[in-house]
Amino acid sequence: MAMITLSKRKITVLLAGLVLATFFFTTRYPSDLYDHTQTRLRPYLTQPPQTGKSSQSISDAQSDGSLGSNSQPQVGPHVDTDRLDSDGINVGKTPQTAKPGQKTQDGKFKWAGVPQRYPVQSMKQLPMVVPDSIPRIQHVFQAETLSMKETRLERLEAVKGNFTHAWGGYKKHAWLSDEVTPLSGSASNPFGGWAATLVDSLDTLWIMGLNDEFDEAVKAIDKIDFTTCSLDEINVFETTIRYLGGFLAAYDLSGGKYPQLLAKAQEMGEMLYVAFDTPNRMPITRWNFKAAADGMRQEAHESMLVAELGSLTLEFTRLSQVTEDPRYYDAIARVMNLFESQQMKTHLPGLFSIGVNAKDQNLMDGTSFTIGGMVDSLYEYLPKQHVLLGGGSQQYKTLYQRSLAAMKAHIFYRPMIPDKTPILFAGQVHTSGSTPKDELKINPEAQHLGCFAAGMVGIGAKIFDSREDLEIAKQLNEGCMWAYDNFPFGVMPEIIHTVQCDDPQDCPFEEEKWLEAVLQKQPSPTIADDRVKAGVLPKGVTKVDDARYILRPEAIESVWILYRLTGDPTLPDRAWNMFNNIVKYTTTNIAHAGLKDCTQLGANGKLQLQDRMESFWTAETLKYFYLIFSEPDVINLDEYVLNTEAHPLRRPDREYRTQLEEVPTKSASIKDIDTVEMPTKEELDKLYKAQGGSPENAFTKDTSTNDVPTKSELDKLYDAKDGSFDSTFAQDVPNKDSPTQAELDKLFDDKGGSTENSFAEDKSDLNEKPKSGLDKQYDENGGVESTFAKLAPAKDSTKEATLDSVSKEQGTASTAGQIGDDMRL
Repeated sequence: MAMITLSKRKITVLLAGLVLATFFFTTRYPSDLYDHTQTRLRPYLTQPPQTGKSSQSISDAQSDGSLGSNSQPQVGPHVDTDRLDSDGINVGKTPQTAKPGQKTQDGKFKWAGVPQRYPVQSMKQLPMVVPDSIPRIQHVFQAETLSMKETRLERLEAVKGNFTHAWGGYKKHAWLSDEVTPLSGSASNPFGGWAATLVDSLDTLWIMGLNDEFDEAVKAIDKIDFTTCSLDEINVFETTIRYLGGFLAAYDLSGGKYPQLLAKAQEMGEMLYVAFDTPNRMPITRWNFKAAADGMRQEAHESMLVAELGSLTLEFTRLSQVTEDPRYYDAIARVMNLFESQQMKTHLPGLFSIGVNAKDQNLMDGTSFTIGGMVDSLYEYLPKQHVLLGGGSQQYKTLYQRSLAAMKAHIFYRPMIPDKTPILFAGQVHTSGSTPKDELKINPEAQHLGCFAAGMVGIGAKIFDSREDLEIAKQLNEGCMWAYDNFPFGVMPEIIHTVQCDDPQDCPFEEEKWLEAVLQKQPSPTIADDRVKAGVLPKGVTKVDDARYILRPEAIESVWILYRLTGDPTLPDRAWNMFNNIVKYTTTNIAHAGLKDCTQLGANGKLQLQDRMESFWTAETLKYFYLIFSEPDVINLDEYVLNTEAHPLRRPDREYRTQLEEVPTKSASIKDIDTVEMPTKEELDKLYKAQGGSPENAFTKDTSTNDVPTKSELDKLYDAKDGSFDSTFAQDVPNKDSPTQAELDKLFDDKGGSTENSFAEDKSDLNEKPKSGLDKQYDENGGVESTFAKLAPAKDSTKEATLDSVSKEQGTASTAGQIGDDMRL
């Protein structure tokens, strides 16, 4: 009996202690206190539905509640500074009655007044820029001929005309709404009702020189109220790339002359910063806007898209750079530290799965890996963030190079096509980690969203000096161009399946193998046969998983980037074909519409249109088409970093002079420009030895071929004559291209040469017999009998590009020229 009584007493004591402990912890900490010491890792997350830029879906729920009705007294959070976690985040007592939303004198709610429940006490600061740590990446373009310029300007006006057509439809039917519906002519608000198309297009207006329209749009942004929203839940990622990126880019491009742009960017930043106010400072990416405004507690979600978590870096970093407020950089730095710490612990080390758990800070358990939809911009931002930070942090270089190594091994693949040109696509891999890495199978699914990869790899190749990666970038670009060239209406669908080559080095097209794969992917042999005969399935394609074209920019984005990186003269012509095919089938009386199926005609004999024009049509797609026909110094890649919505953010590390060489104004002939000769290695050796150079440093030793010298080779000669390293030619462009006349002038003039004998004048000097620029310098010390002038054979002149005539679609003026002439505002 005594033992039973003793047991009851023990139970009573234990219960009392439990009650006291519960009372202690619930009063000292929030009820949802995040346990930093131990987290139970969850199994693979189910994939959320595709949404936003990475796929297209945001809740259609709409309401018009105002956030200015909060009349309760504001109670600031109590901060226990002795209860900071290792990252400087306050995890001490925070009253549940804390209400955000201080009001201004006119009674309006403002996000800047929202107190943080989990404030950061120790801010992570922007790293110091390392001068000259990022090499120049943009190609140095030679002067264009008159005919080339005329063709380029015609195309430029055609793109501009299509933009003004779309902009006019938006102004007339949906001003200050998010989007215009291009068929019905109404307004749509899928992004909160904050004038997404207007904000997204601000920098496009500026770039295209539409100054009156830009001024009008800037004045209109004062009417955008970020304290009301048409949605109950906003997508933080989409809001960041469109609105924050749009305001910052317009502010940067306009040289800070419009302070209201920065004011709106700061207002947006203040709002988005509240989404990071969670116990572990991981953001809520599908954010209950109104609940946050009402002071509800919040925490990061257990299931979210990895792109939405990891693609906020550029915009938040640039906001910190412009405002000198470290909060925004601190917010994304904590997120990316988590990515770096777990990158090599995922089931496919180097890459992250589509779904991740931000609540428990678990990025490791997912099994689906891709660089397409729902993931893409995460990787896109890694090399770009390295550039935007001016090389001040090696973190993003590490993240990028780890991920690229995994992409090369497990994501990029060569499809089997009749064309012998090697091309690459980005596929998918599913693994739980149990399959050996060398036995993983790529799912050969190619997405239009994945076309961004060529630009990403190209930029990375240039800033990290990798010729191998630049070749990969070119092949990725060729992959998407192949799709545009081979589908029946000249447009690539959203998602297709192909046949992966067994041997990427030797991959002849096997028609029987392709047809067998088609049969496996199609519902029946009859349907398969019909689709093959109709051209719906080009040779090499086994299935069109999603036949839409929703005015996407990723393909032209990479074409433009590769053109700016390499100077490949074929790319503008190919871009022009893309542009004409797109506007031919998407132009409506109001604006432009996406295609429900870009592979086959509907019952009415036309491609079927969607009643939607995404804001990225005017923000990205038309901007990239415009830029590829612009002069190279318009949005120079050595001056700007573009976010995933094509918003150019100015690099803080250094300013660049225009790289375009000026064409002499006096009568330069096309013949002279086309026959400019370049010195060979042997010819430079003659000059070098004549100047007292040592044969051990001969240029011809570098290669057995008689090819043109590289910039680094010119450096040998320049520095041997006491040249300055600051003027080094190799610093101008990291890839091995031939020196320009202007660069040879540097060498000539530094040796006492006369500017009257400048090589750069050779192009326009029609009165003298053509003579090698090196002869001029050599003859200063050598003899004319030793001349090594060898005129290069004349190059074939560039064929005159002709404008493609485009038939009228749906009773509208659909040719690029007609829209440019007739529909410009």
